[in-house]
Amino acid sequence: MSLTIAPVRCDDKRDEQQHKSAWFQFIKSVATFKGDLASLTAPPFLLAPQSIVEYSTYWAEHPSLLVAPAKEKCAQKRALKVLQWFLSTLKHQHAGKDDNGKRKKLKPLNPFLGEIFLGKWHDSAGTTHLVTEQVSHHPPATAFKIWNDAHGVKLEGHVVPKAYFSSTINIERKGCTLLHINQYDEDHWVTMPKVHIEGIVTLQIAPELSGVSYIHSSSGYTSRINYSSKGWLKGKSNSFTATIYADHDENNPLYVLEGRWNDSYTIRDGKGELLDTVDLTSLQRTPLQVAPIELQHPLESRRAWKHVVDAINANDVFAVGHEKSKIENAQRALRRREKDAGETWSRRYFTQVEEDPIADKLSVHTKAGAADNQDKMIWKFDDEKYERIMENQRNGTKSPTHSRFDSGIGFSEIETVS
Repeated sequence: MSLTIAPVRCDDKRDEQQHKSAWFQFIKSVATFKGDLASLTAPPFLLAPQSIVEYSTYWAEHPSLLVAPAKEKCAQKRALKVLQWFLSTLKHQHAGKDDNGKRKKLKPLNPFLGEIFLGKWHDSAGTTHLVTEQVSHHPPATAFKIWNDAHGVKLEGHVVPKAYFSSTINIERKGCTLLHINQYDEDHWVTMPKVHIEGIVTLQIAPELSGVSYIHSSSGYTSRINYSSKGWLKGKSNSFTATIYADHDENNPLYVLEGRWNDSYTIRDGKGELLDTVDLTSLQRTPLQVAPIELQHPLESRRAWKHVVDAINANDVFAVGHEKSKIENAQRALRRREKDAGETWSRRYFTQVEEDPIADKLSVHTKAGAADNQDKMIWKFDDEKYERIMENQRNGTKSPTHSRFDSGIGFSEIETVS
């Protein structure tokens, strides 16, 4: 005799009330929690159907804008092109709703150590590659590299997010990103703004950016972006003002960009003359191409989390918790096994280094300290590791045919595949 358990779905008013009750219980626990909120277990209905490792895709959803600086001969105008590319990355990354107008879930899935995400964009800019890896779990750190060989552009960095509660949920993103342009042997040091969550009382959740972020180029130009939100009496949400100035001459801006990072902005020269108006809503994103799940490596994010994501999309809260626990328990078992054997997890594409001379040279120091908050954790893309993996694939070494990554996949099986 077999027993079939029906999925526990949440699609009626009673479930909505239960969601609200669970939400306020969650916020109550958040408000009293000391430490990184990422370690808290969120209610299943808050989980987004994607892992944080996929967030690196936002850097290059518009490959033509990413490579545009490589086509500009003037260093000052290149700085402007880099800033415009950066602004184009903010809208969808921090949007409260998806393309269909549906409100996004608050909490992405926490990546496990070694989780990877691979893909490519194909468009008029040629082929742009993406490699992302979760290189640390405590504290969580995601490293990535994006590159386009045709235009000689590469973007490399790592993000160490930390969430905490102070009046609302706040997220700091330590670490930095370096954009390199081969043709001019030029580097651009990029940091990310802080995020806070608005609407947690009304459940109309919307991310908002705050504070300051910087882009500093080796050619001698700095972009300073100030973020602001709607106040009680004035102002608009998602607002920013950015200035580009020659190093050590901040009081004489060369360009001033002002508007809303989810809508449109103006570009003026240092004299206030309008040069252009940019409509961010008209930008068409290039879809990322990823391998079919059955052909992905067991550590690839969409393959590893497939059963969890399916349960989230089916609104099956029981299955979400059940499938998510399988992965988390398997990871704990792997960590215990490593500890007992005196081993550490071998990163697949990245290597930790003690210093990054380029980032150290370009980092902007404010009264509060270095603007990137590196936190002594620096991960660099390892070309030798990548080439070895690519060579193995060319020689026909394939991933095992397991349908999922859980306790059924052991250490040896993961480490022997390409």
